[in-house]
Amino acid sequence: MNRREALSSVALLLGGTIIGAEMFLSGCTNADKSIGAAGLQFSPDDIAFLDEVGETIIPATSTPGAKATGIGEFMKTIVSDCYEDKDQKVFVEGMKKLDAASKSKNGKAFLESTPEERHNLLVGLDKEQKEYTAKQKQEDPSHYFRMMKELTLWGYFTSKDGATQALRYVAVPGRYEGCIPYKKGDKAWAT
Repeated sequence: MNRREALSSVALLLGGTIIGAEMFLSGCTNADKSIGAAGLQFSPDDIAFLDEVGETIIPATSTPGAKATGIGEFMKTIVSDCYEDKDQKVFVEGMKKLDAASKSKNGKAFLESTPEERHNLLVGLDKEQKEYTAKQKQEDPSHYFRMMKELTLWGYFTSKDGATQALRYVAVPGRYEGCIPYKKGDKAWAT
């Protein structure tokens, strides 16, 4: 199974609830630029910002964090190449909203905040997005923080570091055994 097949399977298992799930099933087909904002550009500062958001969501511990996997670059690629214009707009405006929320709560920009301040801010935004999503109508745009969090999880756990160090990975697994005992604290399987 290649990466595209695995992502398609994940999308089907989740019922297509991930933002941009259509991209999982049909592949990223924004090449004609009829979908998405033509010329959407992320600066190196934007990518560094997204790296820090990702690192706050999945920090380095005994395994690499999201920043080590290049999560900012991954988010840039998916948003630029695969998201529709309306979702791109929500995402880009969301980066500004996240920084403004940090200035309001912490009195300083997100990148100037301490790791603890960043964590507390994102916990509050996660609660906000859950409440928004619970009341969201079909035609309402997705919450920007949900997009960032989903892209972080997707990018991290499909990266080499995430799949081989944060998850259990066997490059060439043997036969399928559906009833292997699980011990509390075991890593989930990547393969």
